[in-house]
Amino acid sequence: MDQENNSEDDSVGPSGDGMPCLPPDLSDGEAMELLWQLRAQRRQSSPELPETVSRLTAPDGSILYLVGTAHFSDSSKKDVATTIRAVQPDVVVVELCQYRVSMLKMDENTLLKEAKDINLDKVQQAIKQNGLMSGLMQILLLKVSAHITEQLGMAPGGEFREAFKEAGRVPFCKFHLGDRPIPVTFKRAIAALSLWQKARLAWGLCFLSDPISKEDVEKCKQKDLLEQTMSEMIGEFPALHKTIVAERDIYLTHTLRQATRCVESPPNAQKVPAVVVGVVGMGHVPGIERNWDKQLNINEIMSVAPPSRVGWVLCAVIKGVMMGMLGYACYRAGGSLGRALLSLPPVRSLLETLWPLPA
Repeated sequence: MDQENNSEDDSVGPSGDGMPCLPPDLSDGEAMELLWQLRAQRRQSSPELPETVSRLTAPDGSILYLVGTAHFSDSSKKDVATTIRAVQPDVVVVELCQYRVSMLKMDENTLLKEAKDINLDKVQQAIKQNGLMSGLMQILLLKVSAHITEQLGMAPGGEFREAFKEAGRVPFCKFHLGDRPIPVTFKRAIAALSLWQKARLAWGLCFLSDPISKEDVEKCKQKDLLEQTMSEMIGEFPALHKTIVAERDIYLTHTLRQATRCVESPPNAQKVPAVVVGVVGMGHVPGIERNWDKQLNINEIMSVAPPSRVGWVLCAVIKGVMMGMLGYACYRAGGSLGRALLSLPPVRSLLETLWPLPA
């Protein structure tokens, strides 16, 4: 994908619910001018915004209002809505990629059920999309998300759905996906870890059972506590922090800077500075602020190195173990039941994923 056009390629059209009604006899040009004036009237020049919002300025005078959020937080949803309503942006950018865009249009109850339900289909999809090792790591992270979801009774991504809804109520507002594709992030993260680090991380994720409260989630929006948590993560898994946090800070900065390009005013086609709202996890805010005025090279954080010989051997061993376990299950189940099990489409598809048939 052409990185210079990435934010345009990753744009998603808001629903438009809540847009003002216009007189039916207006021409297209008159309607556009009226909507432009209406938005200008609504836009506050010196808005009072939540403490979680940072303001950054582009060289052409465009303004970015960066909303730092906690991903399981009702107050973050309110911060997002307050900011968008106050500044009436030209563009809203969220920390999502095309692989996670489905969460924007799903209702809360469906998402809550999906987040708690980790089944064979999800395992199969993760392995097909990311490869065996990265796919298994994604499933472990989904398990963590499911644990938090069950503890809080709240589906993830509420602040992004709020941003999508509010953007649809602002005339001329575009909605962009600003995050690096998740398969690239997972593959680079797995490649950066040693075999021992992968085992330690998987063990920690598998046996995560600590209780979490809504108060704990809100603490994630406090920068001092967040920096302490980040420091602990860097000390434990520096390579993981680099790929999952630092590299995505760079990517998000790039897409946010692309979004803060001058926009064309409908009345006279004149270029004017843009107003942009970015919605990202609070952990990315310091990195975006540090990178804002730097020269960035996106290409070097988009490549995925081929697996090492050790990684290839490990994947082969895991595949062999899983095949052996499936074979033993069929043996214990009996011949006819085993054949019936192997004939099921999900099982056959998983077998093809683990051990692709030759062409």
